Amino acid sequence: MSKKLTTQDEKNLELFIKDWIRVHGYSQKDLAKQLNISSSRTASILAKLNELFKKGGMFNIAKKLIEIEQEWLKNSNKNTEDNSPIDKNSYSQLDINYQIDLDKLLNQMDKDHSK
Repeated sequence: MSKKLTTQDEKNLELFIKDWIRVHGYSQKDLAKQLNISSSRTASILAKLNELFKKGGMFNIAKKLIEIEQEWLKNSNKNTEDNSPIDKNSYSQLDINYQIDLDKLLNQMDKDHSK
């Protein structure tokens, strides 16, 4: 097992994280807080994901993101009860390119998996 995410893995995680944050109405700052890091810059978030990867591979990254998502969903339910609005445009602060061709990504994943 590799001890560091590949450049392509990092790029795919960036794209995933951007969409994932937007869907939940959160920002990179919110994610950084959940990851216990001081900077919300993409490079800092990716460094933390690389740290998680070194400790347990992609499974460890997924486990942490699931924990964060569960916390956000729990908070989202509280916000809904309080009628607190969530800014759906919070993704506009992201400093990553979010253009992606899903078919191309899925084909590449199939190709990589079959190696």
